[in-house]
Amino acid sequence: GQMANMEITQGLCSKIMTGAPVPKGANCVIMVEEVEEVDEQTIRFTGKYSKTNIAIFAEDVKEGDKVLSKGVIIEPQHIAILSAVGVSNVTVSVRPKVSILVTGDELVEVSEKPNVGQIRNSNGHQLYSQVIRSGAIPVYIGIVDDTESATETAIVNALSQSDIVVLTGGVSMGDFDYVPKVLNGLGIDIKFQTIAVQPGKPTLFGVKGKQLVFGLPGNPVSSLFQFDLLVRTAILRLMGGSSAQRELLKMPIAHDYKRKRSERLALVPAKVNGNGEVELLSYHGSAHIFALAQAQLMVMVPIGVSQLKKGDLVNVRSV
Repeated sequence: GQMANMEITQGLCSKIMTGAPVPKGANCVIMVEEVEEVDEQTIRFTGKYSKTNIAIFAEDVKEGDKVLSKGVIIEPQHIAILSAVGVSNVTVSVRPKVSILVTGDELVEVSEKPNVGQIRNSNGHQLYSQVIRSGAIPVYIGIVDDTESATETAIVNALSQSDIVVLTGGVSMGDFDYVPKVLNGLGIDIKFQTIAVQPGKPTLFGVKGKQLVFGLPGNPVSSLFQFDLLVRTAILRLMGGSSAQRELLKMPIAHDYKRKRSERLALVPAKVNGNGEVELLSYHGSAHIFALAQAQLMVMVPIGVSQLKKGDLVNVRSV
């Protein structure tokens, strides 16, 4: 932490600590591991050659340089940068509140044992975790009975305390799918009710003032993927994020792929093998949540493409 007083001239050296200022006149720093001490006043360099090992003042960043841009999602490396330039307080965006509702009489909470015809509520807790990972504040409304009145009460409650409402189930064409009707009755402008994506076709999006409403399919793989594609993007845009969409990468597929129909964009869980290729996971459909245990990526097979050959480049994104 102090500058050496001596000046280095021909035949002289000075011992310094790693990162310390270099004494005047020195043009090289030799690592101690490559030095042999001959006596108290003499050393011998035992290496073959040495880099200068000197970091020039301001070579990393200069006064007036922009170190972070508006819209950056602050990660640990950004904290280090802010600390290095002496910034302890920064202006950040307000984290939106996201209410989570799951509809279905067949659902029970995780701590309960399902009876015949029942399943545990995996969607609600999956979505809760996704909201946290996206940087927003989750508000867990819970399981909603498959009745019109219960659906309306829960949605009104969610709208009263959040910027975004996310529902799963109740958005398709079944006898107990009340969500679209209730949303219309509450004055929510439904922008779309289906999308050309597999899994996830019965996905709904609506707006009421500045509030956003997403109705996701009840199948867990569909809800996970559609949250990542749509809800996460909306959350980051509300916070002013400059990179709201995950980056698409192109990677070679490890094997041939075929599908019978190609009128929708297909999202297929996958992992990367030791050869840097994408391996599609064994996947039985949108209810097969256990297929995601090893998933690192989702492969995006475009509309109109029904088959791929080993080695073809495919679009992938992280999950």
